[in-house]
Amino acid sequence: MATYSTRTVTTIRREWIVPAADPWGACIGDINAATAIACRTYREERGLPADAPLADDALRFRVTDDEIVISFETEQPA
Repeated sequence: MATYSTRTVTTIRREWIVPAADPWGACIGDINAATAIACRTYREERGLPADAPLADDALRFRVTDDEIVISFETEQPA
């Protein structure tokens, strides 16, 4: 007789989008502002102190045709 269990996990991805259209790309001030709020939100959602260092893989930066998307994911039981 097989023994197993099952579960459903919901993944929530938070994103901050910085416009980066050609020919100018994104401004460093916009990238820094979006990164700062993403870091703050990451810490708040995980109950970390405001000055806690983040792991290198805490945030993801993806480049699309005309924007930079900064994101992180949170999993929770459904």
